[in-house]
Amino acid sequence: MGLPAQKFREMVFQMLYSYDFGYSEDADVIDMLMHELKITKKSANEANQRAKAILCRKDEIDERIRPASSEYQFERISRVEKNILRLGIYELCFDDAIPEKVAIAEAIRLCRKFGTPESANFVNAILDSIYKGSPCASKNCSETAIL
Repeated sequence: MGLPAQKFREMVFQMLYSYDFGYSEDADVIDMLMHELKITKKSANEANQRAKAILCRKDEIDERIRPASSEYQFERISRVEKNILRLGIYELCFDDAIPEKVAIAEAIRLCRKFGTPESANFVNAILDSIYKGSPCASKNCSETAIL
């Protein structure tokens, strides 16, 4: 039985968040999440691969966040929100298997679980702006995705 997509997404978010705090060793992050979330090593490795793919595009993704967050400086966005946005934008723009509306809805769900109601509104506004104002709305940029 495979891991539910929502749990997988939560694992990827937690890995992104851990790396953002300076964890640099894959083994440390994988071991920590295996212990905390009671998941298999295979699931943890798959989530880590997805997190690494997102981190490979971190600068590109962050450059999409900056103009969409015109009222709030990028540097002031919390780590929770930034990493949920990074995951959401990756799914929105670079993952053909995930419908755009699902990527946005799941980012909002993650905010409600790990952030605040206000962060959910903020993330929704940013992702909606990117979805409506970029070629990612049709996933035109997906041909260069790292899988």
